[in-house]
Amino acid sequence: MGAGSSWEDLADASGDEPAGERVKIDRARVWRIFAPYRWRLGGLLALIAFTSILGIFTPFIVRAIVDDALVNRDLVLLLALVGALIGFAAVAAVVQVGEILIASRVGQAVMHDLRVRVYRHLHRLSLRFFTSSRTGEVQSRISNDIGGMQSLVTNSAVELTRSAGAVCVSLVAMLVLDWKLALFSFLALPFSIWVNRRIGIARQRITTRQQERLADMSSLVQESLSVQGVVLSRTTARSARLVERFTRTSRDVARLEVRSHTAGQWEYSLVILLVSAMPALTYLLGGILMGTGAPVTIGTLVAMIALQEALIWPLEELLQLGVQYRAATALFARIFDYLDREPDIVEAAEPVVVAQPDVRGHIRLKDVTFRYAEDLPPVLRRIDLDIPGGSRVGIVGTTGSGKSTLGYLLARLYDVDSGVVTIDGVDVRDLGFTSLAGMLGVVTQEPYLLHASIADNLRFTKENATDAELVAAAKVAQIHDVIAALPEGYDTLVGERGHRFSGGEKQRLALARTLLADPPILLLDEATSALDTRTERAITAALDARMADRTIITIAHRLSTVRHADRIIVLDRGEIAEQGTHEELLTRDGRYADLVAANHQPTA
Repeated sequence: MGAGSSWEDLADASGDEPAGERVKIDRARVWRIFAPYRWRLGGLLALIAFTSILGIFTPFIVRAIVDDALVNRDLVLLLALVGALIGFAAVAAVVQVGEILIASRVGQAVMHDLRVRVYRHLHRLSLRFFTSSRTGEVQSRISNDIGGMQSLVTNSAVELTRSAGAVCVSLVAMLVLDWKLALFSFLALPFSIWVNRRIGIARQRITTRQQERLADMSSLVQESLSVQGVVLSRTTARSARLVERFTRTSRDVARLEVRSHTAGQWEYSLVILLVSAMPALTYLLGGILMGTGAPVTIGTLVAMIALQEALIWPLEELLQLGVQYRAATALFARIFDYLDREPDIVEAAEPVVVAQPDVRGHIRLKDVTFRYAEDLPPVLRRIDLDIPGGSRVGIVGTTGSGKSTLGYLLARLYDVDSGVVTIDGVDVRDLGFTSLAGMLGVVTQEPYLLHASIADNLRFTKENATDAELVAAAKVAQIHDVIAALPEGYDTLVGERGHRFSGGEKQRLALARTLLADPPILLLDEATSALDTRTERAITAALDARMADRTIITIAHRLSTVRHADRIIVLDRGEIAEQGTHEELLTRDGRYADLVAANHQPTA
């Protein structure tokens, strides 16, 4: 899909679509995220339990103040009881500092673990996953989705426990004070729980849709504000249209954000009204009971009202946190969706490890067939190919003939559907990932350069490379003179995706980076397509001198690139049409000769 149509799809996705089905998630799986920190969480729960137990004494002290100290005008008792209230409050304040400290550290540790876990898992997924996913979507899962859980993980969990403890303590204290008044006070709870559940489910659905639109917006920003995206929008005068689309997407996100905070607010206000009215109704019920001679003292009534007032805040907090948790399950579901994707390229249980100096570079493909998806036709069919170590092999063919796919299979970016690919007689599926990467160096047509200095980009394949090694690799790639002419030389910042350099210069930088690792096998996939013929020949001569005993496989559309190869493989619609030297293939007047004619290359 082209960039323009991709942006169109992202921006025009309707914000009025249904919020989605109710998300179901394994709660035990969520709690397992916190398992490594169970001892610290246990200490946190102990502190919360301690402060909750302290709170249970408060209403009884209040009753003693009203019924005993004030009625009997006992100043000593009054001072003792007031001192106890202040002392309990001071201890609770100190303990809460410890609670916040532990909760913050555990919460951030959990967030860090989750981010790293997702990032590590994404690196285990094959190229197939990334070719079918938007880059902005992947970034949104790591930043927006995990970031959206931060409040729940770091603060809400503590508030939930603290509020639950406060509610439980208050309920017990109310029952001890007067069970009749307590049961009357509990009348609002069933309705509150029912309303809270309804609101939570509604916000959970909205959050799912909201995160989808945030991912759309991230993808739109990532694609349209990349260097290539800006060039495309400016040269096609589409900037205003893109701003309009971004505005529409952002408006959807804002609308969903409002809905996520206001869904069920009218129902919730009824709960707050009912809970807030309970103290006044309790005064009324207490007066009626006292009028009938029931054993209800003024102190009991005041303590009960104080407990109800103390219950309102944690109960509201508990109900709100319940709603937040349901909304957060939508975020957990999106994260678990990535974590549940099984890698289709996995390392063998007992991988074969081959030291780089021991690699001969003999490659064999036996009856290889491959397709990108089960519902698509094969890209490669029954490929049999033997590449001796130290040879120079060119692979050519028309667009879509399977040239790059063959390279993907050699690098094990995909696994074959049938057949086998071996290096020095070892199936690449049995090789350890590190061993395979040490055997095979790959340079593609569109190299990826980091937003770092030239030296840092080159050292990506060999972190401890010396400056002399950088220069040697750059000279082979015919890029040293260009670098040396820059004011900052090898310390020059490459820029986003290497935008400061031409296409040919980026290809030569990528080649130098790969050469620095000194691979026994070098795979060049249209790696010199942006170079002029003179520079390409210079690179070929330098490679032949540096890698005289190494295997070099060159995939090319420009036939002059492979003209002097030991053997040229011609692919046609996923099959080997013919193979031989340049001269041999020309004399056959077959598919290769047709390609030469189409490329207007000299035949002698």
